[in-house]
Amino acid sequence: MVIDNTALGPGKGGIRMTHDITIEEVSRLARTMTFKNALADIPFGGAKAGIKWLGGSDELKKEFVQSFARAIKPFIPEKYIAGPDINTGEKEMQWVAEATGIWHSATGKPHNMCVEYTGDCEGGICRKCGIPHEAGSTGFGVAQATKVAAEIAGIDIKNATVSIHGFGNVGTFAYRFLTEMGAKVIAIADKSGTFLAKNGFDKNEVEELIKQRKEICCYSGELEKIDPDDFWSVPVDIMIPASITDVIHNGNKDKIKAKIIVEAANIPMREDIEDELFRKGILIVPDFVANAGGVISSYCEYKGYSHKQMFETIEDKIRNTAKKVLSESVKINKNPRQVAMEIAEKKVEEGMKNRKNSF
Repeated sequence: MVIDNTALGPGKGGIRMTHDITIEEVSRLARTMTFKNALADIPFGGAKAGIKWLGGSDELKKEFVQSFARAIKPFIPEKYIAGPDINTGEKEMQWVAEATGIWHSATGKPHNMCVEYTGDCEGGICRKCGIPHEAGSTGFGVAQATKVAAEIAGIDIKNATVSIHGFGNVGTFAYRFLTEMGAKVIAIADKSGTFLAKNGFDKNEVEELIKQRKEICCYSGELEKIDPDDFWSVPVDIMIPASITDVIHNGNKDKIKAKIIVEAANIPMREDIEDELFRKGILIVPDFVANAGGVISSYCEYKGYSHKQMFETIEDKIRNTAKKVLSESVKINKNPRQVAMEIAEKKVEEGMKNRKNSF
């Protein structure tokens, strides 16, 4: 676990479980969370956790998660609040809360995991319940950020072509909400391969695959399987990397033909590569702008909001932040990440001045 900064509130960041997780990766992600939360204007600091996970049964995974939760309990929830990430979701967040005995020790819990407290509610008893990220909060926020970017770039989202790399929780919900806006997704890469549908995927069939938790290779419509490296050279208006850290690198950066890149994944490329692509004329929505829907949802759960209030809050905050950052970027021809960082750093610095016990 890395707690990066608590100037604006307790450190907030998910628990990532992968076979190759490193301290460097967790540290980079924790720093990103510091600025993501500041930019979203929510009272959380930045943190992240990682568990080296080689795979196994649910029983073994529960042992790993709960052992870890008990080990970090001294920091919960004053310095750290857990959340979902790669290979962790509502089930794992329930395990964390049960292991610590603290309802607020994690967000992204199941919707039926609730706590009652005395307050200004009907009958004097208030109730807070979990809001799992499986409800689509991050993907919804990515779609909202994408729509803003398209507007600023002069692209009609109803006629925009899109490619999505990674089709897990974030990628599937980004697909769902973007297609509802009228965008046409023509390339998808998931664990089963990389696929091109020049005329767009059939929305109903993809929705059925998502519902049945089947991979894109099971799609029965007109589909072309392409080499994974060729995903990056598919000409589209909007590319959405929604898979893993550093998925865009020196080996594929020069193949990219997209006009806009919306970083649904955390740190999908290093900052020098991001800057290089920006200099080539690609409008980039940084990760801590585009995928803040998850942590905004976490804040809404923490406050006891309903699902409807959660989606309204995400739309409002993501659209406002994306519009502010991208408009300024275009106006002064400055990398959107630099613009966003200046805004976020100012908020963190002000918080550090106002709080004596922050770090």
